[in-house]
This record gives sequence, structure tokens and C-alpha cells, in this order.
Amino acid sequence: MNRVLETWKEIGQDSVNLPNFLTLVRILLIPVFVVIFLVPTPDRSLLAAVVFTVAAVTDLLDGYIARRTGQVTKLGKLLDPIADKLLVLSALILLVNIDRVSAVVALLIIARELAVTGIRAIAAGERLIIAAEVTGKYKMALQVVAIVMLILEGTWLAEFGNLHLAGTGTLYLSLVLGYISGGQYVWSFWKQVVAKGL
Repeated sequence: MNRVLETWKEIGQDSVNLPNFLTLVRILLIPVFVVIFLVPTPDRSLLAAVVFTVAAVTDLLDGYIARRTGQVTKLGKLLDPIADKLLVLSALILLVNIDRVSAVVALLIIARELAVTGIRAIAAGERLIIAAEVTGKYKMALQVVAIVMLILEGTWLAEFGNLHLAGTGTLYLSLVLGYISGGQYVWSFWKQVVAKGL
């Protein structure tokens, strides 16, 4: 019990800062996005794309500001990847619901995210550090671009090109990168487990 309280104390220390505030804003924007995009009329789709983009931009900003100003906290390390996954997965589920994303593709993406989250949780429990891979960052960027295009498919912007085809192609590319980066996480984790003799 004392160890749990100590952990929460550590997480709470210096956690109130701008990067963590931006992460919290991202989490709060998720239900706003879901409510707007639940019934995707052209106007609501456009607004949903704006909300989703703003939420995704906070992901770029919070990490950049945290590293630049030395405000990296345990709370931020915990909340940031959770916020990212909730944002992307909620959008994918809604896009599957309106037949803009294949359920199989969404399940493959969800499976990858759950696997990586599980590995990170086990690593954290063993005090192993698995650094974020550059491939994973590209994967996230492509997912955001793909999702925005697929959301905008139902708006007047679709007149400028086949957003469904472009969005689907980009999502497939992000899926491939996701599994490559997932493999890198597994390999990094395995090397550290072997090195520590766990």
C-alpha cells in the first residue's frame, strides 16, 4: 500500500505544466470529436476534422515543449500514449461504423496498439526503458493524415480528389509502418530482457 502511495506521489510531483495540460486537452477533445462525428453530415464532418486535427496537433506540441523545456514528467509519459491511442482508435471505430474503413484494418491497428501498450506496461514494471521509435512517429503522422482525409470524404472538399482512395492508401501505409515499429519494440524489449537475465 505504501509503495502505491509513493508512486502516486512521484507521479503528482511537477505534473502540472503546459505539456500535461495539452495532453489533457487532447483527452477532453476526444468525446467532443465523437459526439460531432457520430452523425456525419457534411458540416459536422468538416467540424469533426477540425477538432481531430487540433487534438492531433496538441500531440506534436506537448512532446516538443516537454523535451525543449525539460518538463518531462511521469504523468506525461503515462498519459501521452494513452491519449494518442484513444484519439486514433475512437476515430477508426467511427469510420468503420460508416463504412469508410475496413473492420479488418481497424482490428489490425487496434491489435498492434494493444500489443505495444502491453509490452510497454511489462517493461515499465521491470524498470526497462523502451525508447519511442522514429518509425512509430511516422506511423502516427500517417494515421492522422489518413483519418482526416477519410473524415473529409463526406464534405465539399471531396470534389478536389478521391479522398477515400488517398485516405485508405495512407492508412494501409501507416499499418505497415505500425507493424514494423511494433517489431522494433518487441526486439528492443527482448534484448533488454536477455541482457538483464529476466
